Amino acid sequence: MQLPSTLLENAVNEFCKLPGIGKKTALRLVLHLLKQDVGQVQYFGETIARMRKDIKFCQRCYNISDADICSICANSMRKRQLICVVENIRDVIAIENTQQFSGTYHVLGGIISPLDGIGPDQLTIEALVHRVEAEQTEELIFALNPNIQGDTTIYYIQKKIQHLPCKVTTIARGIAFGGELEYADEMTLARSLTNRMPIESYISNR
Repeated sequence: MQLPSTLLENAVNEFCKLPGIGKKTALRLVLHLLKQDVGQVQYFGETIARMRKDIKFCQRCYNISDADICSICANSMRKRQLICVVENIRDVIAIENTQQFSGTYHVLGGIISPLDGIGPDQLTIEALVHRVEAEQTEELIFALNPNIQGDTTIYYIQKKIQHLPCKVTTIARGIAFGGELEYADEMTLARSLTNRMPIESYISNR
């Protein structure tokens, strides 16, 4: 793609680094910014830079946060003895959009996947185990993607906490095996949370 300006080309190349953004889409976005007031574009750039620099991860659940403790963990109305274990922050957002879950979360930061070089030590599993011990968690709900890697992660964590008096469940599989949690519709997610099952029943049915 031949462009009349090096500055324009550099901006397009930077937008192309974003997932799902091709050259044509990047050019359309850059040309849109060119139509905007200089102050607006400057504010846009500063907002992105400030987000990257100042955003934090909750010290309790590893969700994104503006402070050391996220708004969910800081909410006294949430059931702290109920923890929903998810793979990433997108899953927290997906479940929160159902407005059916009143507990708290724990973001693993991924799932165990030896083929991708991801082991338990690279996730927040140990922090989860310590949290369950310290907070006397009553129920741990696994809301991981229904695939081999998700099942491996569930099995590993279950073994780590089997000595603790904590009920372990997984969301009901209204989500197809091999599907992605973040792409499930809100009704399916809500029903899965409501109809969660003991982890032993889930494993025996596999």
